Amino acid sequence: MINKESHNPKTLVLGLGNVIMGDEGIGVHVVRALGQHALPQNIECLDGGTGGFILLEPLQRADRIFLIDATADDNPIGTVTRTTPKFSRDYPPTLTAHDIGVKDLLDAFYMQGGTRDVVLYAITIDPHQKISMELSETCSKAAEEASARILAELHSLTPALAS
Repeated sequence: MINKESHNPKTLVLGLGNVIMGDEGIGVHVVRALGQHALPQNIECLDGGTGGFILLEPLQRADRIFLIDATADDNPIGTVTRTTPKFSRDYPPTLTAHDIGVKDLLDAFYMQGGTRDVVLYAITIDPHQKISMELSETCSKAAEEASARILAELHSLTPALAS
């Protein structure tokens, strides 16, 4: 259900990734950092972990959606890219364990009538890493950049963040 109050639309900020796989968990690290900020009640930061159809309900309840995830594209490691995917074919290439789930989730969202704009912040990682709960130095800096860019975008959409 879409929030009918246009002056106070619900925004979902969804971080995806597997935190025990090092940089692959960058989306979760970013959303956890964003959750440390004083945000208005209409902004929900959600740790989506490795995704799955259980995330379809929070997506459907939101008026605006920000996804944060790792990608294994041709950009240099640590590159933060902002895109607006509509279907799985629009999602950047990735080798992560939740790749198919996220693509399927986006397709299911739109096939069920999801009409909200989805903004994806994809962060390029090296998919060949050791198991770790920590981000690499490069991706830690990229997580800070992504957090700052998302906060700035939320600020531009939400006047309550200005105070």
